[in-house]
Amino acid sequence: MQTIKNFLILVVSLFTSVVLHAQETVAGQDNMFTSNGKLGVVVAVLATILAGIFLYLISLDKKISQLEKKK
Repeated sequence: MQTIKNFLILVVSLFTSVVLHAQETVAGQDNMFTSNGKLGVVVAVLATILAGIFLYLISLDKKISQLEKKK
């Protein structure tokens, strides 16, 4: 129980530090992706990767359910 609590505290503190760091803006870097037209490419790549992961998990779930029904 103590290790779970410590793990959750670690995750929350790391997430908090990332969120607080994300609030800082450096001059010239706030429009780096939009000025180069790369923002759409980044979003498309991330969406493709996430869609692939979700499709893989769905197919894996179906295969596991079929194996469970056999037993």
